[in-house]
Amino acid sequence: MLAVSHLKKSFDDLMVFDNFGLTVPRGGFTALVGPSGCGKSTFFDVLSGIVLKDEGTISWCGTTYPHLGRHVAYMQQKDLLLPWLSLLDNALLPVRISGKNRHDREKALFLFKRLGLLGFERYPPGKVSGGMRQRCALVRTLMFEHELVLLDEPLSALDAITRRSLQQHLLLLQSEFGKTIVMITHDVEEALLLADEVLVLTPFPMVVRERFVLDVPKPRRSDHHELLRIKEYVLDVLQRDAHNGSSVSIPAGLVSPIGGA
Repeated sequence: MLAVSHLKKSFDDLMVFDNFGLTVPRGGFTALVGPSGCGKSTFFDVLSGIVLKDEGTISWCGTTYPHLGRHVAYMQQKDLLLPWLSLLDNALLPVRISGKNRHDREKALFLFKRLGLLGFERYPPGKVSGGMRQRCALVRTLMFEHELVLLDEPLSALDAITRRSLQQHLLLLQSEFGKTIVMITHDVEEALLLADEVLVLTPFPMVVRERFVLDVPKPRRSDHHELLRIKEYVLDVLQRDAHNGSSVSIPAGLVSPIGGA
């Protein structure tokens, strides 16, 4: 389980979050949805050790760490593939950097086949589509062999059709590869299609405004009545926060409150 409590981070006089907390069960999929600039990416940077926390506790599987840099795979919005390397060599970077050599090429080729990239191993990133580059980035993420995966808007740069296709590949992280996933997205529908729970965040200082536990079986349809109801409500919350930060009354039975956030 990932457990974060009393987390604090500020930059000079700007408080990004204070006393922030969440828990993600092992094997779970949690999506974070909130207004732009509320601190979601900073939270991921703190988790992964890119930015140091001011205060708070971060633990993974019962052990407390200053950060999870050695225990997490981090997939960002940009694919960050090296243009002078082939897709396969880009995917193999994690094992090459770590010095591991445990059937790494065979594993990468299996993942290329599983994600529809077989036959493109020798292609450079500049010769394939954006969706293929993101699938290669997903293979590279899996090659890290970390159980905990952070996804920061990994599909936001893609067109709608490609994005919908790759959403199914993200589901494989949980269903087939057993990963514990925390995902940032501005796409409320995407969060509702993929996640087990959705946390709606406030403008900074960032806190969890509401928590939705989704019992709808996966794969899900975007026109499911319960998902449509939640989507409409969350979009209304985010729009009101963006305009004036006003509070919104919570419909009875719709939201499961999360304490201590």
